[in-house]
Amino acid sequence: MIIKTGVYHRTRTRGFTLAEAMLAVTVLGFAAAGVLLPFVSGAAVRAEGMRRTLGAALAGDLMEQIVRLPFHDPTGVASDYSPGPESGETGPANFDNVDDFHSYTELQGQVKDAAGAVFTDPKYANYSRSVTCAYATVPPQPAQTDPAKCNFILVTVQVNYSGKNVATLSRLVSE
Repeated sequence: MIIKTGVYHRTRTRGFTLAEAMLAVTVLGFAAAGVLLPFVSGAAVRAEGMRRTLGAALAGDLMEQIVRLPFHDPTGVASDYSPGPESGETGPANFDNVDDFHSYTELQGQVKDAAGAVFTDPKYANYSRSVTCAYATVPPQPAQTDPAKCNFILVTVQVNYSGKNVATLSRLVSE
């Protein structure tokens, strides 16, 4: 019978300690955050760009509705130069000249298409539009305080998204 005597040395198992593993997870977390952060901010910029693009389209559509109308009121008195709708003109369907749109507003969630129907698509829910009209002159003409002597109306359409301006479109309309 053979008896072995001696000291056995236990070999150390190779691996990570808990502290090393926690440090590695922390470093990887910071690295992942650094890589993902530009993508997150890029998505926010893209969403803002889409809001502004849709806002510009809404402003352009309303501006086209406005400029297709005549400069002077076809049924009113030629000396009626006060911006805003005349009596009985309750909305775009009844407006008969450009300055009738002065102070026209579509509240948030009530933006309408050219036929007067409210957009039902949820992407339009946070938009609102407003219009101002002012009689104006251009630099070769002398400045006028009497609107009857002005040959232009400055029409401005402003579109807001959740109360924040995303598009403003101004246009001079001539006689």
